[in-house]
Amino acid sequence: MSDQEKDPKNAEPQVETAEEQQAAKEADAAQADAGQAEPSAQEEPSVAQEPSTEEKLAETEAELAKVKKALSEADIRAQAEIQNVRKRAERDVQHARKFALEKFAGDLLSVADNLERGLAALDADDDALQGAREGIELTLKSLLDAFAKYNLEQISPSDEPFNPELHEAMTMVPVPNVEPNTVIEVLEKGYQLNGRLLRPARVIVSKAAE
Repeated sequence: MSDQEKDPKNAEPQVETAEEQQAAKEADAAQADAGQAEPSAQEEPSVAQEPSTEEKLAETEAELAKVKKALSEADIRAQAEIQNVRKRAERDVQHARKFALEKFAGDLLSVADNLERGLAALDADDDALQGAREGIELTLKSLLDAFAKYNLEQISPSDEPFNPELHEAMTMVPVPNVEPNTVIEVLEKGYQLNGRLLRPARVIVSKAAE
């Protein structure tokens, strides 16, 4: 019988020592692998490096270019809006200047109407009324001259074709040898201020004979 068989206690440590040696070798190999792996794990943060100064400068210049473009576009829009506001203001001023006298002129139309009616009522063959006629005629002329000065024009369409934009037909009568839709009599003259109709001329219009 061998010594190991005789003394099992003496043989067991040798077996354990061999196993321990094997385990130690494996542990050393594992540590070596871990030691090689750790640097790669530690090297990962170095991959995500911060941008260089040149890259930061390029990004800043790109952002600045965007801001300049946005400011330029905003300035163009602002200038266009200012021009539109100025044009509207000028147009409103011109409109107000043209038609500021509209109501006042409208009130004066009755004065011109009364002068014309008074003139028509006077007998042209009566020498006693000649002075009155001349006075009314002079007053009416002065008034119409003032109207013309402010572009207040009289509409007297006798013997003219009827125009529904400027004339108001009070009645229509058949008249031989006269073209239909012709103004044959002006009952009340019309007026327009700077091309805008203040009052249509009230007229009698011809129509075809029945």
